[in-house]
Amino acid sequence: MPRVVPMLITVLLLLVAASSNAGDRFSRPDQSEHARIDRFDRHIMEHALRSFDHGRRTFRFDTFGSEAFWGGQLRLHEAIAGAKLGGVGPGLSPSAALALGLKVDAEALPAQLVHALRRGAVDLDDPATTLVLLRLNAVVGVTGFFDGQVLRSVGFQCALCHSTVDDAFAPGIGRRLDGWAARDLNVGAIFALAPDLTPFLTLLRIAIPDIDDAAVRAVFRSWGPGKFDAELLLDGKATTPDGRPAATLIPPAFGLAGVNLHTWTGWGSVTHWNGFVANLEMQGQGTFFDPRLDDPAKFPIAAAAGFSDVRKTPDRITGKLADLHFYQLAIPAPPPPPGTFDAAAAARGKTLFSGKASCARCHVPPLFTEPGWNMHTPAEIGIEAFQAERSPDERYRTSPLKGLWTHQKGGFYHDGRFATLDAVVAHYNAFFGLGLSATDAADLVQYLKSL
Repeated sequence: MPRVVPMLITVLLLLVAASSNAGDRFSRPDQSEHARIDRFDRHIMEHALRSFDHGRRTFRFDTFGSEAFWGGQLRLHEAIAGAKLGGVGPGLSPSAALALGLKVDAEALPAQLVHALRRGAVDLDDPATTLVLLRLNAVVGVTGFFDGQVLRSVGFQCALCHSTVDDAFAPGIGRRLDGWAARDLNVGAIFALAPDLTPFLTLLRIAIPDIDDAAVRAVFRSWGPGKFDAELLLDGKATTPDGRPAATLIPPAFGLAGVNLHTWTGWGSVTHWNGFVANLEMQGQGTFFDPRLDDPAKFPIAAAAGFSDVRKTPDRITGKLADLHFYQLAIPAPPPPPGTFDAAAAARGKTLFSGKASCARCHVPPLFTEPGWNMHTPAEIGIEAFQAERSPDERYRTSPLKGLWTHQKGGFYHDGRFATLDAVVAHYNAFFGLGLSATDAADLVQYLKSL
């Protein structure tokens, strides 16, 4: 027995030494291992930078072939150019375009044009100036295609609805702000400019047999700034049961990293919705598959038109979705400017958010949505089910809250039903019986503005 103890001690010491050496090899690799790891890390970094760059260019400038629809079928470019420049009607001047909420990328403007604009030497009421801006790729979210001096088509990009500018040069003209909701954009009024709405009519008549051209234009014009109806060409429901336009607010596309579902009523991940929009809303040329759209009761137009399985050749969308996804997830929610909220009140509101108000139960910091299945029935949040029922899961998403200060225009919730954050807090205070005082509610609003 006495000799066994030293033997055990020796074995244990050898095991400890071996373990220590293994740890050393792991934590302090030799020179060749360092080189291998450095090469792989460098490969990852190069891949990330490349994906970011490709995704940003896709987000800002790729039309996915949508010009075949907006120009080739609807002839929207003709309404933009106007009769004097080979199109139809009065044309779309820069002033009119800005009034529709379109934005101009100041960084795309050559110095000579910038100087002329500052001197007031550019006619902003002439559609010819709009064509100049399109040639420069300066109209955010819109690409013009030219034959010589003639505008022959026009296509849209992601940035049309999910970017704005900082107004650094003038209202509507400035540096791009990717991911921001285009709450000034009157996308329906832009659609209504198109000379030929036959493609929309053909689809909508599946659900509304007697609809005519004038009615379609009226539907588009009813949306108003900052709103879009992504389900219209799926179910044909142009209005809510009480007669209001069925369009919903354009959401921001920033701060989505870690967020499971990112549209008002779920549908799918960021990249699912990118594929959905690029193929079915932008009318690009690609591939899209979602068998849930084969439901003729819920989605009569989509089911009849075969939207559940779209396959076009060449595919100008699918190969770009990964980089587009990477770029969008890289866009952070912008922090609020100094002085836009009361810091002391926000600090009190933060305590209420996780405590008495119980907001953090669903808006879990730091994502400010549930990490997982972030969906709720209409009954759970105290609103009617109309918009939820237009989606496959018939629920509303817990929206992330960072950057709320950027999209207060148009109201809150999917349809802007609450004009202010105060009204949102009042709704939940009453619905859940939170017992928040007026001071509590005000502090909570300041916290929301601080996110």
